[in-house]
Amino acid sequence: MRANIVEAIVGAVVLAVAGGFFYYAYSNSGTKVMNGYHLVAHFDRIDGLVDGSDVKLSGVKVGDVSHISIDPKTYLAQVTMSLQKDVQLPEDTSAQIVSESLMGGKYIALVPGGSDDLLKDGGQITHTQSSVNLEGLIGKYIFSGEEKKS
Repeated sequence: MRANIVEAIVGAVVLAVAGGFFYYAYSNSGTKVMNGYHLVAHFDRIDGLVDGSDVKLSGVKVGDVSHISIDPKTYLAQVTMSLQKDVQLPEDTSAQIVSESLMGGKYIALVPGGSDDLLKDGGQITHTQSSVNLEGLIGKYIFSGEEKKS
């Protein structure tokens, strides 16, 4: 009987420590929902971009991709971003989808413009650059090299 109580206490301590580690990992992983504002951008292609992808300004994470959908009128990918409140962007800001590395994921890089007017919650970034299809570029390079040999 005494052994069962000791085992139960040890098991509870192990579960509490594991729960603490999970909480610490989650709270420091950068996956928190930010209390900020939302912006929308439309892209021709978003290959590799997913909900939760980073939004960066000068290489610093300032937000996340919160929703991706298709605009039924234009058939463009509509990307909604959640940004930190303290990051206020000019209306002529541009958004580009770039690769973290050759094998890595994609993120949105924001490039602020020079306008004095700022984007508001729910505003739209009109200057966008879509994702580059690396496989297509590699294929073009390989096949263009074969044509030159002929």
